[in-house]
Amino acid sequence: MKKPKVNDVFKYHFSFKEEDVIAFAKISGDVNPIHISESYSKNSIFGRCIVHGYFSISIFSKVYGTKLYPEQHILMSQNAKYYKPIFTGVEYTAVFTVKELYPDKNSVLYLNEIYEKESLELKVSGEAVLMNKKFYIW
Repeated sequence: MKKPKVNDVFKYHFSFKEEDVIAFAKISGDVNPIHISESYSKNSIFGRCIVHGYFSISIFSKVYGTKLYPEQHILMSQNAKYYKPIFTGVEYTAVFTVKELYPDKNSVLYLNEIYEKESLELKVSGEAVLMNKKFYIW
């Protein structure tokens, strides 16, 4: 696998399932009805259940831990801004862009974004710093 360079882009397509949102609610303890009750959520500003914010950005962890330089990848920091809700059963694209390299710390600053695949509407944006002493050596 080649070393990352500034402006490298990696994309990953995904969707969330209702049963996974229910499982996340149980694991996290966040059983807010906006996430798990269709009868409650249909009267909300969203008109349906929304995926938990932290669950939605867990896609970044999945990609960093299994797809993009996964061996020895360590998350050092992460932030996120939620622009629009994420729903189950909708196709999304997670986009990872290399913003900055920190050779002395074996680290990379990534821009993390989630777009609705069909409309290309930006849903979530943030940054993460990851360290990898095996692959982030320049």
